Amino acid sequence: MSTAPDTLAGFRARLADLTSPDPAAVEAAQARNAQLTKPPAALGRLEDLAIWYAGWRGTDRPRIDRPQVVIFAGNHGVAARGVSAFPAEVTAQMVANFQHGGAAINQLSRSFGATMTVHPLDLDRPTEDFTHASAMSEDECCAALAAGWSAVDPQADLLVTGEMGIGNTTAAAAIAHALYGGVPMDWVGRGTGVDDAGLALKAQVIGDGVARHAGGDGLATLARLGGREIAAMAGAILRARVERIPVILDGFICCSAAACLHAMNPAALDHCVAGHVSAEAAHPALLERLGLDPLLSLGLRLGEGSGAALAIAVLQGAVACQSGMATFAEAGVSDG
Repeated sequence: MSTAPDTLAGFRARLADLTSPDPAAVEAAQARNAQLTKPPAALGRLEDLAIWYAGWRGTDRPRIDRPQVVIFAGNHGVAARGVSAFPAEVTAQMVANFQHGGAAINQLSRSFGATMTVHPLDLDRPTEDFTHASAMSEDECCAALAAGWSAVDPQADLLVTGEMGIGNTTAAAAIAHALYGGVPMDWVGRGTGVDDAGLALKAQVIGDGVARHAGGDGLATLARLGGREIAAMAGAILRARVERIPVILDGFICCSAAACLHAMNPAALDHCVAGHVSAEAAHPALLERLGLDPLLSLGLRLGEGSGAALAIAVLQGAVACQSGMATFAEAGVSDG
């Protein structure tokens, strides 16, 4: 079993030395795809997805038998600034809903055969308000990264990470602003449904936080402006890379976690695809910075990993065609 690093320096070292897909599996998958009973490229992007997946799983005929959905929950000190339409108590209440099977992510995970686990992270101890101090100390950030790392089942063959945390669209927007610049309003969205005044307040809070914590690499930005659930998603995504488990990214908050890894190493997300583009205003711009083309666009803005979980079906379809279709020779069909 791969052990989580116990310092941010250890996580930085992991990000500097990343696993790669199996080139022989990629070549074999491409060759098999060219022989399947269909015109070339007739399955469009499904073909590229299947070949990508095959490379990470090391076989030209992969299967998806053990998809895993992990949900992390954390509370944010910055929520006390009034940046959310809901109170902080909702985080714990929604965790209970997840645990009792009543949320959208429960239904979607079940629909596509994914195991789902929920990981509340010190809900009684919110992060610091990042306009006054670093949201997390290095040790706290490292602990959250390690929680995400440890939540990944090394036997899983696909991973979705999701989140719950009142105030976390503000933290995600602050991360994006710190990493990519612009003005705060470029990265602000309505999150849980704040009005125009709430939107302006979020922009002010984000601007204050980023001004206070300027500079630093992706992991430093994660500690200063993020949240425990955002750091845990980053840790899970990195662990999946170590285990060569493909990842479907969810919405804006999940992608802010991924962005912290990408800022450390542009190859850090090669094992990831974007499940969807959400209705959160800045998500398209964040996906563009990450070089990711979303699989779905359905106007979702729930979080919880819901859009990524729905995209499991797309990847399952791609892999089923790659591995289950007959070749022209097998089917006795002339290939022209």
